[in-house]
Amino acid sequence: MRHRRRGKRGFPRALTSGLAAVSLLAAGVPIALNWLHESSQRTAASGAGYNAATEGVVNESTTKGGTLRFGATQEADSWDPQRSYYGFVWNFARYYTRQLVTFAPQPGRKGTTLVPDLAAGLAKVSDGGRTYTYVLRDGITWEDGSPITSQDIKYGIERSWASDVLSGGPAHLQAVLDPKKTYEGPYKDEDPRKLGLGAIETPDSKTIVFHLSEPNGDFEKMLALPVASPVKRERDTGSVYELRPFSSGPYKFASYDPHRKLVLVRNEHWNEESDRIRPALPDRIEVTFVADANDMDKRLLSGEFDLDLNGTGLSQAAISKAQGNADLRSHLDNPSTGFIRYAAFPQSVQPMNNIHCRKAVILAADNKALQTARGGPVSGGDIAPHMLPPSITGSDPTYDPYGALDKNGKPNLEEARKELQACGKPNGFSTTIAVRKNVPAEVDTAVALQKQLKKVNINTTIEQIDGAATFDVIESPKAVKDRGYGIILMGFAADFPTGQGFLRPLVDGRFILKEGNNNYTELDDPEINALFDDAIAERDPVKAGSIYQQINRKVSEHAVYLPFTYEKILMWRGPRVTNAYTADAYYGRYDYVSLGVK
Repeated sequence: MRHRRRGKRGFPRALTSGLAAVSLLAAGVPIALNWLHESSQRTAASGAGYNAATEGVVNESTTKGGTLRFGATQEADSWDPQRSYYGFVWNFARYYTRQLVTFAPQPGRKGTTLVPDLAAGLAKVSDGGRTYTYVLRDGITWEDGSPITSQDIKYGIERSWASDVLSGGPAHLQAVLDPKKTYEGPYKDEDPRKLGLGAIETPDSKTIVFHLSEPNGDFEKMLALPVASPVKRERDTGSVYELRPFSSGPYKFASYDPHRKLVLVRNEHWNEESDRIRPALPDRIEVTFVADANDMDKRLLSGEFDLDLNGTGLSQAAISKAQGNADLRSHLDNPSTGFIRYAAFPQSVQPMNNIHCRKAVILAADNKALQTARGGPVSGGDIAPHMLPPSITGSDPTYDPYGALDKNGKPNLEEARKELQACGKPNGFSTTIAVRKNVPAEVDTAVALQKQLKKVNINTTIEQIDGAATFDVIESPKAVKDRGYGIILMGFAADFPTGQGFLRPLVDGRFILKEGNNNYTELDDPEINALFDDAIAERDPVKAGSIYQQINRKVSEHAVYLPFTYEKILMWRGPRVTNAYTADAYYGRYDYVSLGVK
């Protein structure tokens, strides 16, 4: 997930008795909340307070009713579950979509554990990790009251193959189910039922079987993304489905005026007994789109909005106001987002093809000043010593290959000059820094880095690019080489919270693409590539994590990245909001489906 897009939890024991479910409903306790609160690992924050939602659950409540009010400055890339790639949409989409499995409704890293949703249990895995079989739970329905079938799930997944009609979504499932790209999607499917993808079988309406081309220990995490949501074929409107998705969740679209307002209301055919994830507390959910970020922040602090849907954090002006007022400050949370902010060194651009020149840049960088440029430790993030964020299994907080932590972020100019000697540039060199002009913190970081590198005679020109042009420029290796971008500033977060979801697009040589490329450095180390194969085939997340740790160390040895920060933001939590906690699975945002209002 690039900047535009998007941890690990032990999950509580699910209710297994239908009688227990009925008795809970009779007592007026939503099944999802009871299941949520059963866990001995769950921590309730006593009342509200600064950063309380990063430490536990703020304002626990089972009360239903009211309107939850989101403000947003950024529209969705798409409300169509097969097309979306924005992190906040993935979080919000669970109001009206369900998947076979999803992430547990638990705070922090605990919330990255998978739990059953439409499925009665996690997959039965066979054939050496190549076959995944699910049986659907009873009582799952569409918003018209008809049952959700295994064929609906297969059809929804197949839609993501139709990139000529539905562009934009993630392609992980295509890579593991159809690596040779032989299927063209349901709109070109000659099967009369439009279910021609051979890698997915539906022997009956309640069973679905996936046949992977190769074992992949993260496959179920891919199925937890909205791209794996069911779609009822009779309700599919193709490219305009995003204007009115047909609901499989507790809420449905009541009205939608793009760039103005979205309103969800209760889906009266949602079966509460069938859903142990979503308590569905509010009666109504509103999203109001606001053009000006400062105006939205004012409306958040005044109580007109409860939350920022986009979850990008308050502006500096709003932070100053809130930090200076004890009551306002008690409604701020400071989560880690899972994003890393970094500089990449394309090896196609001289002299960044020389490891010693790259090391000179890393050692000359003042990590503390770069952190300050991004907003400091509170609204910018922690200094990052390497490229694997703490939210990913395999990250080692003690690993500090270039001394970023040991020297408190300060540069090592003497060693940088030695590296310049070693790369044959004792008098320094010149290069260009590419940065997105519509990301102010990124521009500030580029200016700070430019100033620091000048101290060892590395002279840089900053070229500011429109963020909308990154696909054609920064993500095109040819354009990068032609323009001489020796340093690219960017941010990245995992599509799903594992080393595969995070590191692979950045450092696997087989992921160097002619366009849409995220491996900006063009790193292609056969040993790293082979380690990815080992890690991906490993179903034990701890064992896989140890392999990703090895990969991360080898990446640092290549000196192709200069990490800046593991990003943190300051978010507003409205005083009316109940059941608020931040979730690593949703990039440090609040877990939207658990929220209610007083």
